[in-house]
Amino acid sequence: MLPPVVTVENMRLSDAQTIKNRVPSRELMRRAAQGIFDAVRFVGKVAIVCGSGNNGGDGYALACILLGHGITPTIFRVSDKFSDDGLYYYDTAMRCGCEEGSLSVPNPFTGFDIVVDCILGTGFAGTIQGSAAYAVEQINACDAFVISADINSGLNGDTGVAELAVVSDLTVSIGAYKTGMFLGDAAEYIGRLVNVDIGIELIRDEYKLMDFEQLHLFEGYNSDILTMEAFIQETGATRETLKAGEYIAEMTKARYRTIVVKTEHTAVVGDLNYVYFAADYAAL
Repeated sequence: MLPPVVTVENMRLSDAQTIKNRVPSRELMRRAAQGIFDAVRFVGKVAIVCGSGNNGGDGYALACILLGHGITPTIFRVSDKFSDDGLYYYDTAMRCGCEEGSLSVPNPFTGFDIVVDCILGTGFAGTIQGSAAYAVEQINACDAFVISADINSGLNGDTGVAELAVVSDLTVSIGAYKTGMFLGDAAEYIGRLVNVDIGIELIRDEYKLMDFEQLHLFEGYNSDILTMEAFIQETGATRETLKAGEYIAEMTKARYRTIVVKTEHTAVVGDLNYVYFAADYAAL
């Protein structure tokens, strides 16, 4: 079964429904943190950079898990605010001996082997400012192995557009891949991409992830091959407003042909029955 790819709205509504009917939000946060822990071999000195929302909460929950495995991470906070569940895991981590660092010192991530980006989640849109922007700049300037939790902070979850975003070695998507991980500037920021299933039941089956190496199977008879620039020109959209899944579904039905829109590292395919996303950095 191919992994799902969803819009931010679908992910948000699915998360809310799962919390309401099946799994408490605090448990989902713990599962997200466990998924990040399981995706990486944590060694050496670890820094976790946390924002004010649930993405930061995932970082605090990860700190608790690391402490339970004999690793004492250092938390860097870009805000004094917390989500309710985030505050729970922050307090727990600090009681268990977690260290806390300051972003006000020069080169705050010097000497760390791993830096985990938990600043902003998939709901972010716009331009990062203030202490969050400074933290992103410092992460990008350090020599550590960088992990982004759910999505690279600063990247738009629907369009992949970013003015400033974390450049990761590994991005651990939570719940389901998002369309913005395959569009816009995403390929410039994501080194490798994996997803962890934490039990969120999607309310809408939208798109699928396909193997980038199988793209040639869609490029033969009765298919139109477009660059992303040509696709945007035909739809009349901009990079900031492009909802590639919707546009390509409409285009392939109107032409009654398979449509393949590709860049060097990513692709979106409409084949009348489904819309697929692909990237050479994404794991099936």
